[in-house]
Amino acid sequence: MNKICMTEDIPEREARSFDIENGDIIFITQRDGNFFAYQNLCPHLQTELEFLENQFLDQDQEYIQCSTHGALFEVESGKCIFGPCEGDSLEKVAIKVHSDGGIYLEDQ
Repeated sequence: MNKICMTEDIPEREARSFDIENGDIIFITQRDGNFFAYQNLCPHLQTELEFLENQFLDQDQEYIQCSTHGALFEVESGKCIFGPCEGDSLEKVAIKVHSDGGIYLEDQ
């Protein structure tokens, strides 16, 4: 397993972007002590989600928001609940939080 970061690198209701070994860009967000990881691509236009670095969440930090067209996605599932890609979902990335506080990519 490849270590991405430590849990303390991702504050509650915030998100951080990471380049991973295969060249993909992912982001990880935390909600209620749980961590969720997704590919940094909107399913509508295949564009990166954030306009400014590490700004993946809406103003209320309730949903993941695409900066290109304002689509909103549920943090826990990645499902689009508003916007032109409604019903589609972000592509999940399998991660595991270890007891050492590290967040690792799960072996595929």
